[in-house]
Amino acid sequence: MDWSLSKVIRIEKGTVSVSTNDVRALLQLYGVRDGRQVADLVELARAARKKAWWTAYRNEVPAHFGELIGLEAEASAHKYFQPIAVPGLLQTRAYARAVLSNIAPGQLTSEQIDTRIEIRMTRQREVLGRPNPPRLEIVLDEAVLRRIAGSTEVMREQLLHLVEVGASPNVVIQVLPFVAGVNTVEGPFLILQFPDPGDTDVVYIESALTGHMLDRPDDIGPYRRAFERLQETALKPDESLAMVAAVADELGSGRR
Repeated sequence: MDWSLSKVIRIEKGTVSVSTNDVRALLQLYGVRDGRQVADLVELARAARKKAWWTAYRNEVPAHFGELIGLEAEASAHKYFQPIAVPGLLQTRAYARAVLSNIAPGQLTSEQIDTRIEIRMTRQREVLGRPNPPRLEIVLDEAVLRRIAGSTEVMREQLLHLVEVGASPNVVIQVLPFVAGVNTVEGPFLILQFPDPGDTDVVYIESALTGHMLDRPDDIGPYRRAFERLQETALKPDESLAMVAAVADELGSGRR
């Protein structure tokens, strides 16, 4: 192939992609003769050379979050548990600003906050606005509804947005009420599932300071079972949206 060692290393690390001509030459070398398989691999190489929208922000977000953006773009189902805040894909612009301003006060400049808000809004368009959007199953602790982010006006707008989005056929929102008792799942997590049955689920665990991925079946199983228990304990979707709307009404009338 007349490749330098540095080119091989960059390709293997995913820093650069392989040209379609190189893929054809390699397939010939490897003895791949099936026309359909060759066409599929060449098409994959062509798609890999197209820059995804988030590459422009590669230096603006932590590596683990960049990995999440790449994975959620391919996922067919997202399963969220959030005891703290509304998931980013369902946040309004004002709510996102309130959350980002309080994650690490003083550590992000106003310009960095603006950039992250734009990333969040673009994620929503790219994931939820695509022709075949993923199925979202979300369990929110009641504390998420009660905790004021920014102001009562900002919070009410966010809750009404949840009611609107929750009416979509691909979105299921459930609330884990305080009366359900003590919840032993300590922090937020996300399970991503993919359309190819051969692709393993991925669990993304986040905190205010970092985040990391789990992709081993032994690690994923406990989170899958925990999510199923949370869904069983939470209110039904229609009851949940009714609660969200009720809390929004309370905020609108000035009652707390």
